[in-house]
Amino acid sequence: MANIVADKREEKIATIETLDARLRWLASWTVHNANHIRPKRDGLKVGGHQASCASMTAIMAALYFHALRPNDKVSVKPHAGPVLQAIHYLLGNQSLEQLQQFRALGGAQSYPSRTKDKIPVDFSTGSVGLGVAITAFSSLVQDYLIAHGSIDEGKAGRMISLMGDAELDEGNIYECLIEGYKHDIRNCWWVVDYNRQSLDSTTADRMFRRFDDIFETTGWRVITLKHGKLQQAAFARPGGRSLEDWIENCPNAEFAVLTYQGGAAWRARLMAGIGGKPHVKKLLDSFDDDGLAALMTNLGGHCIESLMDAFDSADDERPTLFIAYTVKGYGLPLAGHKDNHSGMMNPGQIDQLRMSMGIEAGEEWEPFAGLGGNMAARLKKFIGDSVLAAKPLEPVSPQIHVPASFAVPSGDVQSTQAAFGNVLLDLAKSSEELADRIVTTAPDVTQTTNLGGFVNQRGLFRRSDVADIFREAKIPSAQKWAAHAAGQHIELGIAENNFFLLLTSLGLAAPHFGTRLIPVGTVYDPFIARGLDALNYGCYSDARFLLVGTPSGLTLGPEGGAHQSINTPLIGMGQPGLAYFEPAYADEVALFMRWAFEYLQQPEGSSVYLRLSTRQIAQVERANTDWEADALKGGYWLRRPAAGAEAAIIFTGAIAPEVLAAYEQMLDDIPGLGVLNVTSPDVLHREWSASKAARWTDRDAQASHAEDLLSILAPNAGIVTVIDGSPGALSWLGGVHGMRVSPLGMDRFGQTGDLPDLYGTYRLDAAAIIDAMAELFLNR
Repeated sequence: MANIVADKREEKIATIETLDARLRWLASWTVHNANHIRPKRDGLKVGGHQASCASMTAIMAALYFHALRPNDKVSVKPHAGPVLQAIHYLLGNQSLEQLQQFRALGGAQSYPSRTKDKIPVDFSTGSVGLGVAITAFSSLVQDYLIAHGSIDEGKAGRMISLMGDAELDEGNIYECLIEGYKHDIRNCWWVVDYNRQSLDSTTADRMFRRFDDIFETTGWRVITLKHGKLQQAAFARPGGRSLEDWIENCPNAEFAVLTYQGGAAWRARLMAGIGGKPHVKKLLDSFDDDGLAALMTNLGGHCIESLMDAFDSADDERPTLFIAYTVKGYGLPLAGHKDNHSGMMNPGQIDQLRMSMGIEAGEEWEPFAGLGGNMAARLKKFIGDSVLAAKPLEPVSPQIHVPASFAVPSGDVQSTQAAFGNVLLDLAKSSEELADRIVTTAPDVTQTTNLGGFVNQRGLFRRSDVADIFREAKIPSAQKWAAHAAGQHIELGIAENNFFLLLTSLGLAAPHFGTRLIPVGTVYDPFIARGLDALNYGCYSDARFLLVGTPSGLTLGPEGGAHQSINTPLIGMGQPGLAYFEPAYADEVALFMRWAFEYLQQPEGSSVYLRLSTRQIAQVERANTDWEADALKGGYWLRRPAAGAEAAIIFTGAIAPEVLAAYEQMLDDIPGLGVLNVTSPDVLHREWSASKAARWTDRDAQASHAEDLLSILAPNAGIVTVIDGSPGALSWLGGVHGMRVSPLGMDRFGQTGDLPDLYGTYRLDAAAIIDAMAELFLNR
């Protein structure tokens, strides 16, 4: 029986080794075809990363076709995207046409993409480093769903990241490690392709010796795969200890040079260094030059048996870092060369590789060409019987019912931030399914962004109950935050990258785990920029969440310039996959939140960003709800102008009192003056841009909402735009009908001070609005 098991294992190892070589070929050929065979119309290099693929093929072959479990999810390092494409090509999930159009319009993407690739992709990658940390937060989301009864703990998957060693230079990874330690993450693997070569240089030798300590300190197990089985066997022979010691102390740069130079160079260098030691010459002489080169590059990350053993040894929940030593460009003529990151094989070199694999010219795309009938059939069956082949499609999660309307928080004077907190509190107290699916999070600003009421009602999430020591000591506090497995708030430290990556993971719960969540995240609006790369990553991944940036703008007052957000309206307008709204009044907050919770769930929907303020302003009386439809389209007339009016004030957000004060003062002098409340510069601008673009498509061009709103004014009307942020967010409205515009807003860092001083200094007060309007009339 033992012999049968051993024979089957040896057969499996041999089969995966064949698969490793096949993936290396297909990835290399895909890149070669794009750069050397497919016609180029612009003369630009198409690109691709043959060497970075070659260092990963054994790792991916062993992982996907030996270690992978049905519910595991994998984030593939961006530069190994062609290997993932090749895997799915062999599985039948990818078409030949897609591979032939690699990096061309409509073809296989440069880097794995959930939204653009046609193959199954668990995690988008491309912004180096973010495809790593996302897996830790996905493991946290999985634990949340297990604790809430949505996932059977016995069916938990591992969240796996395949990463290049240069990605460990990314600071967000260490922020993630700290947060992961606090939340005791589990079922997470990070596999490092330690090829020791980045785009510009060879990795410094002393750096990598610290990673074991860093990861182990934060609760991770570290498994290092430095030597393959061939090297290990050589070390056990006479003279092998000297060889092992030499390899252990060989600088990374020298190892790369010798790898590129080949067996004869290895022999000369080894003989010069250790050739005089006992038995070493005899050991080296037992290998010809090709054999010696194969021995010296037989690292753990290229040894299928070593990889299988390592993956099998981590069969528990503990997060694990695998450091897999590899050669960049392994098996290719580029191996070891310092310029191989973006380098490519020339036609002669790819032909040599093709012939070495027994692949006939013209059969380069055949999945199993050159293998022979028996081996081809065996490999095809092996792939078809794999866990990956049987992996189900991403589940479709039903939409969560959203009530027809949300109650408007009461109060004649309110801030939009307080209104947001009160709407959430009302939901938390309700029995709505929506309330049960909301998950809130904040980077240590839960109280100051008005999430406290929700957390008091619904609790902090912890896998194990955590006692509130202050409450037990009977110390009064507004925070009654019980921490338990049923909690619905995940508190984070002050690291905005972690915040946006958690929102992304929560926002992908439906396709990843089959349970839709409604993530709501609050952050100080000025600090959105700290995590902008991760926010962009979440939107690119089509994650769905409600982002609340508050407080915002110069209106922060005493906080000063470093805390006053200026360009966040432009971020909201420019970020794809994010709809930005900036309400002025409490009823607008309730309207936009209700709309957002429904829009997040729509196939054509997106994430939503609310820019809020702590400024308390007098609320307006509404005669009816007719304004709501226009508000959701981006703007409505708060004071409707007369037909053919010569002027209007256009504003966004908490600056409303100054706008209305100026309006009252100018109304007698400018009959028919209007006040337009732009609730979303983003939605308004996108629709206007789309209506202009429709002229160049087969779609009928229709007037946009911005055009309809402004059409009531005289063609030569003057408009003053006012926003507590970059004036560019509204000044474009002058171009809708070619009207004269005088924009007011912030284009420099603010100062500390009270609002009258600040508004006066930065020209946001009623006097400034009146001056701007007078200028328009003087210059017409």
